[in-house]
Amino acid sequence: MKLISWNVNGIRAAVKKGFLDYLKNEKPDILCIQESKAHKDQLSSEILQDHGYYNYWHSGIKKGYSGVATFTKKEPLYIQEGIGIEKYDKEGRVLITEHERFLLYNIYFPNGQKDQVRLKYKLDFYDDLLPIINEQVESGNNVIVAGDWNTAHRPIDLARPKENINTSGFMPIEREKLDQYILNGWVDTFRLFHDAPGQYSWWTYRFGARERNVGWRIDYFFVNEGLVELCTDADIHQEIFGSDHCPVSLELNV
Repeated sequence: MKLISWNVNGIRAAVKKGFLDYLKNEKPDILCIQESKAHKDQLSSEILQDHGYYNYWHSGIKKGYSGVATFTKKEPLYIQEGIGIEKYDKEGRVLITEHERFLLYNIYFPNGQKDQVRLKYKLDFYDDLLPIINEQVESGNNVIVAGDWNTAHRPIDLARPKENINTSGFMPIEREKLDQYILNGWVDTFRLFHDAPGQYSWWTYRFGARERNVGWRIDYFFVNEGLVELCTDADIHQEIFGSDHCPVSLELNV
């Protein structure tokens, strides 16, 4: 079973850059997108129904901002928009789907670069999400958390760690949140299979960063420890364009 997560930086813009061709050619079992930047009533039939996937959307109140969507070949057992916390749910950041062997959280984590208010909002989001997913695992569910986490965890996860130590996305206070997830038994699946540097999932559009591979790895599939034995591969697909992010994938033997 193949799962893909991709921050498309606007689904309508991504469609113009080949998103639907990618979906047709790659044929994932499940595709999670973040930063859809659209409400369903703004989308054409080619995005909503002409591709053979069930698709579910959680959009923010503000149009053209945030938003997540999940495309799946098999109809989920259950769908939930948001995590029940209004300050996050009004921004359309979380879509939960239940599948036969796992719960899937498709999440667009907040960006903390704007100011201290948004940084606190981001840190609060990490803190408030963790007990929710821990409770699901404690209840006997396997859980996958896919999406744009907006934090590079370790120095290997970005091209220029020393220069960005005070930049939101690599600040110690943000990285400590990911440490906390790992201490709680959550596993970064990419690092089960890859330990080489230079593997990134986001590049700024400025300064020719992508051409020079001056990037950050901020898109992840995290799973609970009990699901690790079913993980057979994880990867980053830097050859795929269409956004300032590239897709990341997880393969499961289910």
